[in-house]
Amino acid sequence: TMAGRKIAAVIFDLGGVVLTPGPIAAIRKFEAANHLRAHALAPLFVTRGKEAYARLERGEIDLPQFVSQAQSHATELGIKVDVAALFQQINENLHLDPLAVDAIQCLRSEGIRVAALSNTWLPEPPTSANIDGLFDVIVRSAQVGMRKPEVEIYKHTLKLLNVPSERTVMLDDIGSNLATARQLNMHTIKVDRVDNAINELAAIVGFPLKGFVPGTRALQPGHHVDATRLGEHLCRVLGLPSAAAIVRKFDHGQSNPTFHVRLGNREFVVRKKPHGKLVPSAHAIEREFRVMAALHGAGIPVARPLHLCEDPAVIGTPFYVMEFVRGQIFKDSLLPDHTPAARAAIYRAMHKTLGAIHAVDPAAAGLADYGRPDGYIARQLKQWGTQYRVNRDALRILAMDELLEWLPANMPARGRPGIVHGDFRLDNLIFDETATEVRAVLDWELSTLGDSLCDLAYSCLPYHLPRGLPALRGFVGVNLDEAGIPKESEVVADYCARAGIPNFFNSVEGQKTWAFYMAFSFFRLAAILHGVLVRARSGQASAANASEMGGLASDIAEVGWWLAQGRPETWTPSIHQEAGPARAGLATSAAAGQAKRTPEETTELLTRFIHAHILPAEKAFFDHARSDKRWTIPALQEQLKAEAKAQGLWNLFIPRESDPDGRYGAGFTNEQYAHMCEIMGRSVWAPEIFNCSAPDTGNMEVLIRYGTEAQKQQFLTPLLNGEVRSCFAMTEPAVASSDATQIQASITRDGDDYILNGRKWWISGAMDPRCKIAIFMGKTDPTAATHLQQSMIIVPMDTPGITIVRPMEVFGFDDAPHGHAEITFENVRVPASYLLLGEGRGFEIAQGRLGPGRIHHCMRLIGLCERALELTCQRALTRVAFHKPLAKRDTILAEIAESRVEIEQARLLTLNAARLMDRLGNKAARKEIAMIKLVAPRVAQTIIDRAIQIHGAAGLSQDFVLSGMFAWARILRIADGPDEVHREMIAKLELKKYLARL
Repeated sequence: TMAGRKIAAVIFDLGGVVLTPGPIAAIRKFEAANHLRAHALAPLFVTRGKEAYARLERGEIDLPQFVSQAQSHATELGIKVDVAALFQQINENLHLDPLAVDAIQCLRSEGIRVAALSNTWLPEPPTSANIDGLFDVIVRSAQVGMRKPEVEIYKHTLKLLNVPSERTVMLDDIGSNLATARQLNMHTIKVDRVDNAINELAAIVGFPLKGFVPGTRALQPGHHVDATRLGEHLCRVLGLPSAAAIVRKFDHGQSNPTFHVRLGNREFVVRKKPHGKLVPSAHAIEREFRVMAALHGAGIPVARPLHLCEDPAVIGTPFYVMEFVRGQIFKDSLLPDHTPAARAAIYRAMHKTLGAIHAVDPAAAGLADYGRPDGYIARQLKQWGTQYRVNRDALRILAMDELLEWLPANMPARGRPGIVHGDFRLDNLIFDETATEVRAVLDWELSTLGDSLCDLAYSCLPYHLPRGLPALRGFVGVNLDEAGIPKESEVVADYCARAGIPNFFNSVEGQKTWAFYMAFSFFRLAAILHGVLVRARSGQASAANASEMGGLASDIAEVGWWLAQGRPETWTPSIHQEAGPARAGLATSAAAGQAKRTPEETTELLTRFIHAHILPAEKAFFDHARSDKRWTIPALQEQLKAEAKAQGLWNLFIPRESDPDGRYGAGFTNEQYAHMCEIMGRSVWAPEIFNCSAPDTGNMEVLIRYGTEAQKQQFLTPLLNGEVRSCFAMTEPAVASSDATQIQASITRDGDDYILNGRKWWISGAMDPRCKIAIFMGKTDPTAATHLQQSMIIVPMDTPGITIVRPMEVFGFDDAPHGHAEITFENVRVPASYLLLGEGRGFEIAQGRLGPGRIHHCMRLIGLCERALELTCQRALTRVAFHKPLAKRDTILAEIAESRVEIEQARLLTLNAARLMDRLGNKAARKEIAMIKLVAPRVAQTIIDRAIQIHGAAGLSQDFVLSGMFAWARILRIADGPDEVHREMIAKLELKKYLARL
């Protein structure tokens, strides 16, 4: 049974399931066509030729060799057959089964991994059965040297899928192949008829597997749509023959839920109001229907509206129906899959369409009363300002408050009256197959009569957004001439020329006016995203990525505020940072194939995992760490890591600004990850289970930020996959290493190599038997400027000349099996290609490495504090001294209260630093980072010390985790820089504010 198990992967056999007819059916057909008795050819495959056929499927012999052997067998057995013709017919008659293809696409749209596992001698299927891009994983027996039902090929497939067998379903038309799958705890489906098998699979995964349309997902209960009732209603009002409705939800769109509906061979789109309590005047689908009907009659490319239903009894809210328009929607404004010429054509068509909309006479189109052109911006400010204020308690954005004051005071004297779309951007357009004409403009919810220049400004948002921003990729940092994308000034000049109005860019006043329109556009987008986030938090989101999109509201508002002040060149929030180079070909298992989760969902899942698996295992881990096997890795630890990876709780630490495309990790911000770090901090064993432990996290970030593609392939990939561990070799016994400029170890160039010499200590993780990589810091040029002497280089730990002298102990703890080592490097020779970033860049790398790591440590300490306080309260409630529970003693109550206050203070201070890192970058947040590094370990020490005190002698013993927690908190007052360094940094930055005023 699969009850209670969420399916993560489905494995399909190819022949007979996805590709039909299967080999058995094809052979039967060949026998009949050639007047052979049924099963006459079986000896060539299952008796006389069984071993040869198995060798063919394993790739040990090729097809001509097998054909030759089979032809000889046929002759010996008196079977008149042309074996070569048989195989040619099997190959030529193969075609993709449309039901199977539909099911596979539906599965993948829900984030379920799909594999093809086939016993095949064909390196590639024929053109009629092209499966390119259909599967996440394809395993062909002849290519891997294994075949079904051999168990190893199943294990190989599961490893590539990176999911556990018990969360996998396998479909095959041969029973013996399924028997092995069942031995591995997979659920199996015997395929006799593809349609029946797909229906059985749909029952297992819990959603329909038909009717796939790109950009859609299966209908869920939270969508509040009764497909049967909707289908019956549409057939009646549209005069269609009765047919069962197949309904799927479009991912596209953040406001009004939009659905694809198939009724027989007809396709429609239904757009409805969201379910639940709504902001007054929002989601006016009645207005959408009206304006689309008018513009369709005026020759503007819109989907033809067919029916408006204002009766909420049909599907819970009013809705309208329009024709389904086939074409292309481009969600990435950079159009990465197009040539420069194609990009230019797409943007020409986009702005030509905008001009056509604005050229429509509202009165002639029957829209004279659709809105009031005068006072449009003032009304918009009131509408969006009111919506923001209503929900401001859920998330207050300071930049929004600033814009709400600035915009009304700086409105232009006049605009250009006309029809306003209200959300005109590239991904609201459907293009034809050639991508040279717009077939339909979507999403008219915000349309009205007003200042049409607002549409022009809104379409220019990408010119002020970075290309690395998730979901709203912009053009900042892009060479527009090389890309073929018109410049903002060219778009505005062309529009103004068509409209017969002065070009904004030709005068200072015009540029100020344009700055207002852009600031207003960013304000309105921020207000929309703010509403999206509020709906997502209340469970009313209409799109799967609503939380991610809504989370950008603050960043978008900040862009608008800086543009309003006329100094975009000084705006530096983290979303303005550029995306790194493409990382195609770097295989990691960081988040591959996992359905996208919100930060809140991930935090909840982490919490459940830690309480269910890690906390109960702590005693076993501690016992192992104190045994004579302590420098080995507990098997349970690796098992938990595999389970965490399977659940997608893996590499959560990689910040969005380092990995804007989400290639390596989950794409969380520092602020979002801080909450997860706190949960992991409840156990010192937890971070490694999720591949989120230092020093690996810092080393992976260094490789992501500064490594070459070759370095990433060789060193980053195994770290991301959790196959190896690493260490960071910086601290030295001979100097105060908190001052990185004092590092004395040397890195000397010698031809194509570097030679390393030096003594390092407190090198965390170096004792771990899985530690295979070190990042070594030393001086390449002692005569250079102070901060240009140091370099960093990658060193494989098995390189000759590396000697682990001893493990270091902290208050008697050696932290096995992780450990902290003293190491000597004596004439260690490594290739020059292992140098990071370049000679003299070590200090720069070190500074870039510090910020996120400090956030991680501090939030983990908050989790440690929560655990200590929890133990304190439990002890106070259950322990009696002098005839009175400890919980009733004033001194104990006072300490519990102090601990709670201190935890909340430290948490808020840390979250503030994380937020500033996300908004302003690590450098701008260095004071806040220093503050949390000073506060968090001291608070942790104090709270844990109180917990030890209330536990008495037990708190010092191996029976409780408190002594180890205290040691760890004390380590961190030095490990990430001593308190004195952080205090000095804070004071200098504080004084700097006042020096600037003198």
